[in-house]
Amino acid sequence: MQSAHIVGMGRLFFYFLITALGVIGLLFFPIVVEADVHYDMNRRKFGFALYAYKAWKLVGGYVTTYRGGFALHVSPEKAILKPYSGMNEDRKRFSFVRAFRVISFVLTTETGAGQWGTALAMACAYLDLDCIVYQVKCSYEQKPFRREVIRTYGAQVIPSPSDTTSVGRKILQEFPGTGGSLGCAISEAVETAVSREGYRYVLGSVLSQVLLHQSIIGLEAKLAMDKYNIVPDIIIGCAGGGSNLGGLISPFMGEKLRGERDYRFIAVEPASCPSLTRGVFAYDYCDTGKVCPLQKMYTLGSGFMPSANHAGGLRYHGMSAILSQLYHDGYMEARSVEQTEVFQAAQLFARTEGTLPAPESSHAIKAAIDEALRCKETGEEKTILFGLTGTGYFDMKAYESFNNGTMTDYIPTDEEIKKGTDGIPRFEGNKF
Repeated sequence: MQSAHIVGMGRLFFYFLITALGVIGLLFFPIVVEADVHYDMNRRKFGFALYAYKAWKLVGGYVTTYRGGFALHVSPEKAILKPYSGMNEDRKRFSFVRAFRVISFVLTTETGAGQWGTALAMACAYLDLDCIVYQVKCSYEQKPFRREVIRTYGAQVIPSPSDTTSVGRKILQEFPGTGGSLGCAISEAVETAVSREGYRYVLGSVLSQVLLHQSIIGLEAKLAMDKYNIVPDIIIGCAGGGSNLGGLISPFMGEKLRGERDYRFIAVEPASCPSLTRGVFAYDYCDTGKVCPLQKMYTLGSGFMPSANHAGGLRYHGMSAILSQLYHDGYMEARSVEQTEVFQAAQLFARTEGTLPAPESSHAIKAAIDEALRCKETGEEKTILFGLTGTGYFDMKAYESFNNGTMTDYIPTDEEIKKGTDGIPRFEGNKF
């Protein structure tokens, strides 16, 4: 009995000693447990580790996300003294217990003809992310197969303007029956992203970072031409928001700006949405709903609505700020073409080259044919580079309209252009 009593007292003393040491530790060493939380870019995982007194690693593991939630993987560490190398400055540091959660993001974006929407939907499928694509209503209806490709990758496609957002409902009320524009789709995608937790907006055109990504087009073209010792005299691209044109001309424009070579650049836009050729150079909203910041660009006014009969995806009221400045400073030309002429050029190209071009690309083809015919008349020999930005196998409704002779042209009147530009904000320094 006496030995049992002694054992019991020893156990109490041990518990008391542990408790006392713990209290002393909390009083004199405030950071007892430190957590290292970081994101591993290579493994695409959130990693974490708990350290006691910066030396004892208690536990480590990582979190993997998937559609609808996350999984926690923990690997307990043996209680042995381990070297502590410190934490990187870009990792969060905190003491004791702190709750956190991993949110599975939903991405929103806009798309016109659908190439960008398809690309983002594919990327989201690879990464198990949900995606909502607001597609210009006119393209949504005219390009059902492109829409279905986006849906096949798992994204939700909504025709814009729609009644799913407040800005969409406002636009429908102001422009009943409208076929929409890229500006409308941008407004809805942005509103959805900023009004819902865990949603993020990804832009696919117009802004400078998009042109930077698209510069791969020009870099590959430049590499191919350098390989065969070909130097283009004229470089032509279709222009809606300006991203593919900006990407195509980027390395060549760099040489021109540095005085290394002289090229002739031509931006080709639809006559139904002529932001460069008939717009004004001013600060304007990037979207119809006036949600986004102002940008100095050539614009028809954020309230301008392109005609619903326009078959291409080049339906944006403004233009890239970079391309606008280059055009304004005289480094680039611009012209607008009517869509029946565009499809005539597309037909000639298909019968000659065996490739059916997209309506957007056919704007550049039309200008390239015009320049080639001009060279034929003058006897000049010039190398013409143009951007074939996509095939037209998802645009058969437009080709059907052209082949049946029901396709028409629409050129906005001066009054319609003025109505759009009257909506551009007026303030000191924004004269046009």
